[in-house]
Amino acid sequence: QVQLVESGGDSVQSGGSLRLSCAASQYTYSSYCMGWFRQAPGKEREGVASISVDGVTSYADSVKGRFTISQDNAKNNLYLQMNSLKPEDTAMYYCAAHVIPWRMCARRDPQTFRYWGQGTQVTVSS
Repeated sequence: QVQLVESGGDSVQSGGSLRLSCAASQYTYSSYCMGWFRQAPGKEREGVASISVDGVTSYADSVKGRFTISQDNAKNNLYLQMNSLKPEDTAMYYCAAHVIPWRMCARRDPQTFRYWGQGTQVTVSS
């Protein structure tokens, strides 16, 4: 059982930056696909970014060039650097993990991820 805890959410102005962190309860990065997802009120959960065991990253078109997913294997931490934030980025952000092949990892489908954190709120004001 992998436990994930997100942090770093905050309220920022449009154009600002935030870095989200996800701490895992065990060493995950040699076996698990890791992903960041978000869900705004009244909307479906969407895959923002993912990183496979081999380091293959995938991003939603809406965040390409603005968000960067990375991991610190020594600390069992996953990060999401978010720059040039927009009001439409406002959502609850979740960290997730599962043992899946890199092709499935790159699809960022929430249905294929087994382990989830509780989420951290990001609010971007105009």
